[in-house]
Amino acid sequence: MTRKAILQVLSTVVDPEREHDIARLGMVRNLEVAENAVSFTLHVGAAGSDFSRRAPELCRQAIQVALGADVAVNIKVVTKGKAQVPVELGAGHMIAVASGKGGVGKSTVAVNLAVALAQQGYRTGLVDTDIYGPSIPVMLGIEGKKPRVNKKRKIVPLQKFGVHLLSMGLLVDASQAVIWRGPMVSSAVRQFLNDADWGELDFLILDLPPGTGDIQLTIVQTVTLTGAVIVSTPQPVALADARKGVAMFEKVNVPVLGIIENMAWFTPPDLPDRKYYLFGEGGARVLAAETGIPLLCAIPLEQELRESGDEGMPILIGAPASASAVAFQECATRIVRAVAGAAEKEWPAPVIEYK
Repeated sequence: MTRKAILQVLSTVVDPEREHDIARLGMVRNLEVAENAVSFTLHVGAAGSDFSRRAPELCRQAIQVALGADVAVNIKVVTKGKAQVPVELGAGHMIAVASGKGGVGKSTVAVNLAVALAQQGYRTGLVDTDIYGPSIPVMLGIEGKKPRVNKKRKIVPLQKFGVHLLSMGLLVDASQAVIWRGPMVSSAVRQFLNDADWGELDFLILDLPPGTGDIQLTIVQTVTLTGAVIVSTPQPVALADARKGVAMFEKVNVPVLGIIENMAWFTPPDLPDRKYYLFGEGGARVLAAETGIPLLCAIPLEQELRESGDEGMPILIGAPASASAVAFQECATRIVRAVAGAAEKEWPAPVIEYK
């Protein structure tokens, strides 16, 4: 018996309300497999539902039918409000989308990944944590709209294309600069995560600002991330900074789920069989091989992709058959698979060293 085999068996147990299996929904945590015994924590969300009552026995039956009736199955059930921070926030998986430098298309990737997950049936949220340069309101066509505050004094995220979202760009005038010191920025990020009514989510995507500074450290200290995704272009200067991003998450004990190579190549519309590698070829693949981190996908450079961000219409909505839209869907599917593996065990608490 292996963790992979057990997760494959548990993937046959489906939450009928959410229409996905419990492994992909991040409900299986701290999975341990001994010679003839299996133990794990099952995060069932709200207590009292029909599925929350039946889920432990469904898991036990699935394992014993597949691997033998003599297998001992020990399941600890956790309901909402008694688990770690991600479950208290209502998010089964919290994924940080990061980059070592600006200009690599990180926000474009974050927006389209969130839309792709929503299209695949997952309840998805998106937080723009780039306080100084928020771009998500433009990319999703919600400029000028303001989130409301409910009776519990919680911020209610806006919704667009099936994605729940918050951004500093929704709270300040677009013509005004946010001139804040680090502690104020960190406080705003905490408020987005802790003082907002996100409801029950399967995924919460956090679009981080470039670099390895205050906001990144605030997030890993505030919530328990399932993992991080690093975005880079193929060019050496971007890859050098991407290595720093990988090193930062490894230092604070956050698993890096994979690398996304953006602007990987350009194909002229009138020459569909040609690929021009404007920023170099295969750089992110080399970085993935060096670090042992999977290359999740390569996103081509397309005019439609740039235009879709400027027009507030993600390419998955405006041009779903385009090469980049197909790549985003594949990337979202691979992230869903990756988070199941990242949730197999309890990761150590973040270790932050100040020098």
